[in-house]
This record gives sequence, C-alpha cells and structure tokens, in this order.
Amino acid sequence: MTNPIHFLAFGFGSGLAPFAPGTFGTLIAIPLYLLMLNLSFSMYLLLVAIVCIIGVWICDKSSKMLGVHDHSGIVWDEFAGFFITMLAAPAGWIWIVAGFALFRLFDIWKPWPISWLDKKVEGGLGIMVDDIVSGIYALICLQLIHFALV
Repeated sequence: MTNPIHFLAFGFGSGLAPFAPGTFGTLIAIPLYLLMLNLSFSMYLLLVAIVCIIGVWICDKSSKMLGVHDHSGIVWDEFAGFFITMLAAPAGWIWIVAGFALFRLFDIWKPWPISWLDKKVEGGLGIMVDDIVSGIYALICLQLIHFALV
C-alpha cells in the first residue's frame, strides 16, 4: 500500500478485506459519496466521469504491476459503479442503502451483457466496464423504484 497506484486501486486499503473485497470497497464509497452530495448535478457527473476515466488507467496499471488481471482487491471500479448508481438519487439513507444493495446485486449477479463484458474486455477498461454497467443497471432500478413510490 506504499505505492500510490495500488493504494487508489485497492480503495485506500478496503480491497484488502479478507472476504468480499468488492463489498468493502463499495462501503468505503459511501462516505466519499456523502462528500459529493453538495455538488451540482453537472459537477457530480463530471467527477464521476473523471473517476471512471482515471479508473481505467489506475486499474490497468495496478493489475499489470501485480501481474493479475482484475485482482479481487482492486476496488476502484466499485467506487465508480456506486457513484453511477447514485446519480440523481433521492435524498436519505434508505436510498443510499438501496443503491448499495442494487449495485452489489448487479455486480455479483452480472446479468447480460455485464458477464459478457467481464469476460471479453481486457485491461483497465475490462476491470471498469462491468462495474460501470452494473452501476447503470442499479441506477435505472433505483430511479424506477423511486418513481413507483412517488
């Protein structure tokens, strides 16, 4: 964790959890999300785009240095996926918990085309893309749930 690339890729150390590192990485994304709550929608969107773009490079570099494609400890992609899930999310802890659960569901389940992307896309983009699409699926579900309840 002395290498800044690994420190970021491993989610400030959360990816070193002895089990379910993706879940722990997503948990660490929650306080970061809370710090982003006061941003305008356009600034939030810009920051999420930056997290995704930089994440492709960080994840690629870390996996190459480790010699392992998509090492389970690399959780920067979980940050990106959770931030996407929470785009324009309703306020309140219930929605944060729901977003967390939906994102983890899609990230673990990997319905089509997530599973296909996970197997076919290489490098940093391959590490990031399945979580980005999982985040999009979770975002859609979260918004539909909110719409149905309002």
